[in-house]
Amino acid sequence: MPIRLTLPPTFRDRIAGSDRPQVGMWVCSGSPVVAELCAGAGLDWLLIDGEHSPIGLETMTALLQAVAPYPVTPVVRAPSGDTVLLKQILDLGAQNVLVPMIDTADQARAVVRAVRYPPRGVRGVGSALARGARWNRVEGYMRDADRYVSLFVQVESATGVENAAAVAAVDGVDGVFVGPSDLAASMGLLGQQTHPDVTAAVRKTFEAVRAAGKPVGVNAFDPSVAQAYLDAGASFVLVGADVALLARGSEALADRWIGDGGAAG
Repeated sequence: MPIRLTLPPTFRDRIAGSDRPQVGMWVCSGSPVVAELCAGAGLDWLLIDGEHSPIGLETMTALLQAVAPYPVTPVVRAPSGDTVLLKQILDLGAQNVLVPMIDTADQARAVVRAVRYPPRGVRGVGSALARGARWNRVEGYMRDADRYVSLFVQVESATGVENAAAVAAVDGVDGVFVGPSDLAASMGLLGQQTHPDVTAAVRKTFEAVRAAGKPVGVNAFDPSVAQAYLDAGASFVLVGADVALLARGSEALADRWIGDGGAAG
């Protein structure tokens, strides 16, 4: 007799059920050991990055398995809103998906359909074969799939900022994440995420999304900037990354013990 499994709450539910913003970090290295270390740190959520990291489907599966025993919520960022890829990401066990580069309500509606089964969407049916439904050990998975999946979209362009209210209002979009890096680039301010015009655009997006009744989040590694965005109403933030921590930490060791001589010395 097979056991019956219960899936953990989605990121949508974690945000709604918390009396404070959810604070997390990026997992970009692709290492399950590093992911597990981060999962046990006491943060609320981890973003497993499939867009700018060497993380494919098999690695996503391993990372989700590595963090599963810990009380942290994993969110997987897909490399794009491709329907087939989103189907695979959901089937391998991601409950919470972030889709980058959403500029319009039509694009948002397309990814909503990609993560929902017919008749509400176009997600392919393969739960008996997939970790997402624990190989049909989650009773009623297909019937309740919308409850088990949360979808967040990323606004990270000047066009997206202008359309943020319409994007956030799309039924099935559970929240909007603002990406200051690409937003700065789209505004002709590459590498200037804290430029006043960029931070003003982020805040404008916050206002539009919150007015639509949806939670809004942002990426901000600078503690003072992150705090300012939290004060402005961010419901979820990313404040660091595994690779950045390792890079800066190893550089600090070199500075402390070698100094200006460097590795070539």
